[in-house]
Amino acid sequence: MQKDDQIELTIEDMGIDGAGIGKIDGMAFFVKDAVIGDKVIAKVMKMKKTYGYARLLEITEPSSYRTEPKCPLHRQCGGCQIQPLSYEKQLAFKQQKIVNNLVRIGGFCETKLPIQPIIGAQTTYRYRNKAQFPVGCDKQGQPTAGFYAARTHSIIPVQDCYLGISQNQEVMQKILAWMKQYQVRPYDEKSGTGLVRHVLIRYGFCSKQLMVCIVINGDSIPYEEQLLSLLTQLPEMTSISISINRQRNNVIMGHEVKKLWGKDYIEDTIGGIRFQISPLSFYQVNPVQTELLYQKVMEYANLTGTETVWDLYCGIGTISLFLAQSAKRVYGVEIVPQAIADAKQNAKINGIQNVDFFVGKAEDIVPQFYEQAIRGGGIKQEQDLQKKDGEFSKGLHPHVIVVDPPRKGCEEKLLDTIIQMHPERIVYVSCDSATLARDLKYLCAHGYELTKVQGVDLFCQTVHVETVVLIQRKDT
Repeated sequence: MQKDDQIELTIEDMGIDGAGIGKIDGMAFFVKDAVIGDKVIAKVMKMKKTYGYARLLEITEPSSYRTEPKCPLHRQCGGCQIQPLSYEKQLAFKQQKIVNNLVRIGGFCETKLPIQPIIGAQTTYRYRNKAQFPVGCDKQGQPTAGFYAARTHSIIPVQDCYLGISQNQEVMQKILAWMKQYQVRPYDEKSGTGLVRHVLIRYGFCSKQLMVCIVINGDSIPYEEQLLSLLTQLPEMTSISISINRQRNNVIMGHEVKKLWGKDYIEDTIGGIRFQISPLSFYQVNPVQTELLYQKVMEYANLTGTETVWDLYCGIGTISLFLAQSAKRVYGVEIVPQAIADAKQNAKINGIQNVDFFVGKAEDIVPQFYEQAIRGGGIKQEQDLQKKDGEFSKGLHPHVIVVDPPRKGCEEKLLDTIIQMHPERIVYVSCDSATLARDLKYLCAHGYELTKVQGVDLFCQTVHVETVVLIQRKDT
């Protein structure tokens, strides 16, 4: 077997990135765009010692699980890796992905895993409330926008992604028309020149409010009034701003945001709680499924009104405010200052007073809190938590800690401090079951046990899955 050979495969499994897996002569081959049950002809592209990669040439016999994707560009774009797979089989794939990571990385026994069937979605398209479109030039030198092809920075022109709201297309058409008419140049990564880098669009499913934030390589945009005139034709338009990003890196948003028109934020509601969302805020992209996820967090936290709770990586306070309705006191930690400002405002507009928020890395704030609490001090920052009514010392040993970290999971320093704080329950929300499994292995080696696991599909048509678990102290 060597490069450029054509091979016939029956796809028996799928990898973590959604590529089909078939075997020939004991060698496993990963074939992008093939799904479980397909019989295919593929071309060998790369060989390793025990596996290889092949490009799909022909589907000789389609799988019974194969379905017709809505998006004609799904293979080129690569964002919806498993769109050709029936939704029932998508859920089975994601459930098994969680199990595999907990077993292989976490070291848990598969037959003893306390896992429930994954919670699927009623709506599997048009569910995203956020889109980020990179802007560049097409082959004719004209402005274009879409999504990056997999593992590249080549833009596949897509103005209407079927996972996002239909208004995305209208917004992008108006911005590209404005750029062409007034010769506003897209940003060029190689030279570092040009102005428009990305367009961020957010939408409140309950409020019907629309936000547009244009990321630029500069301090202002030309022909601003003409652009605003176009965008404000959309009846739901609520907030228009620019984000300044002069850095030559892969980070999309800049740290500085300037409002051009309307409000600094849009609003949305989850589970009866109203949230203000700014361009830099983290807010789950699937609000319908998010409510189901938060209900599961509340179930696992099992609050009675007497508990002290820490919510780490709290964002704009979404989980914190849910918890505060049933807890005595909640402390939220988030590294993004604007998100904490939003969290405080969200607590205020909902009339929730039993919550405090801190700006900083959870890896720094929680150990600092613990060490200084032992010495009888407070956290020395603008959001200093004073020793009032004994609340500070009670936070030293919370009943419940909730963590919802980024994809990389928690640092060992934070896990050590959580163990020292000795909570009765830890509720861990994760968008990457691999790093989740790694962290669970560490916690369960230090006095805790895994008691509940639940997958929730927030990212339909993609390989990603949200997982929430309950870890309890063994001596509870």
